[in-house]
Amino acid sequence: MTQEQWLILAILAGTVVMFLWGRWRHDMVAMGALIACVLAGLVLPTEAFLGFGHPAVITVACVLVLSQGLQNSGAVDALTRKVLPAKAGRVLTLSALMSLGAFLSGFMNNVGAMALLMPVAITVASRLELTPGQVLMPLAFGTILGGMTTLIGTPPNLIVAGFREEAGLGGFGMIDFTPIGLAVAAAGIVFVALVGWRLVPARKQAGVEGFESGSYVTEVRIQEKSKVAGMSLREIEAELAEVDAQIIGIVQKKVKLIAANPGRRVYAGDILMIEADADALTDVLSSFGLKLEEAVELDDTEDTDTESKDQAEDLAGKKTHNAKTESESDKEDSEEPEDDVVQSGEVVLMEVAVLPNSSLCGRSASDSLLRTRYGINLLALSREGERIMKRLRSIRLQSGDLLLMQGAPESISEFANDSGCVPLAPRDL
Repeated sequence: MTQEQWLILAILAGTVVMFLWGRWRHDMVAMGALIACVLAGLVLPTEAFLGFGHPAVITVACVLVLSQGLQNSGAVDALTRKVLPAKAGRVLTLSALMSLGAFLSGFMNNVGAMALLMPVAITVASRLELTPGQVLMPLAFGTILGGMTTLIGTPPNLIVAGFREEAGLGGFGMIDFTPIGLAVAAAGIVFVALVGWRLVPARKQAGVEGFESGSYVTEVRIQEKSKVAGMSLREIEAELAEVDAQIIGIVQKKVKLIAANPGRRVYAGDILMIEADADALTDVLSSFGLKLEEAVELDDTEDTDTESKDQAEDLAGKKTHNAKTESESDKEDSEEPEDDVVQSGEVVLMEVAVLPNSSLCGRSASDSLLRTRYGINLLALSREGERIMKRLRSIRLQSGDLLLMQGAPESISEFANDSGCVPLAPRDL
């Protein structure tokens, strides 16, 4: 072997090692390999960047832009709701899901198509009583098969078309791959929908019971009839030790105490800052007659609004009887639909993880206007490996934080999409 061949093998080996290491981004590793080839004299400096002008590279870049546009516009979500059957069986549902993935990957990057349909696949798996792997793997095969149906469906098709054109044989058209690719994709989808998914190992899903999210820090208000009203912190901590929870702070008369005297007694209206996991929070609230501070504040807000309405009605009573009757009639017409919405709305608890690029990073819960903008509450926060001593509403959120949110499912989903978070698992509390 020549010296140049040894250099090429060494650079390739180093590139593969860097890819496996994962310390640097893949594009940086590839650029470093190109620069190494230039420095070693294997590639002329004037030809180092000619590959960026190759039609295949430009087309793949355009496809990535198209994929991001489809994701941000919500077009895929609308298409999914219309295409996927709501109450069909396993075979029909898997066939529809794989066909949708194949169709999308024919016009966009197959990884992007897979990423867009993964949340749908998880929901479908729960409805069909299958493990996520039994739905995700067929979906992955569907997106791979769909990439063979068009020219832009997969980079190898573009590369082959480019070499064919350079050889003077003419390039391939957009649908020249379709006859063969569509036949192979259809056969693959039929096989996987009928037989293939049964060959996937049915690994048990780690549900809510096995989902470990660490300890949460939350605030609870002591009620008038609470078991702990009048008890000392030492007595309360002894009770909390049985449910694996502990007090990390107390708020009395709007004064926060972190290292309060164990002999200090607490009374109705005081706020306890408690650290516990999600299951222990349930025991704490039910056993000691406590109430989440966010729920208390919401009740206070509603009471204030009701009191203001009563005062307004008293002032309106000074008007004529006809005007009062008309005002009450209008009020009833305007309030009844709102009451129906509140009573019929579903309220759930959902764990949400803050992603690295989330707009919540560096902001507090009060800055995010969760209640006014989305109608949801932040009940608790978990930050692995760190003891939180601040009030829940003033904590600056960080990447990796777990938030326990309360509200309507669609409101929590909207909040997660807008803020760059990802829902993890529902909780019972």
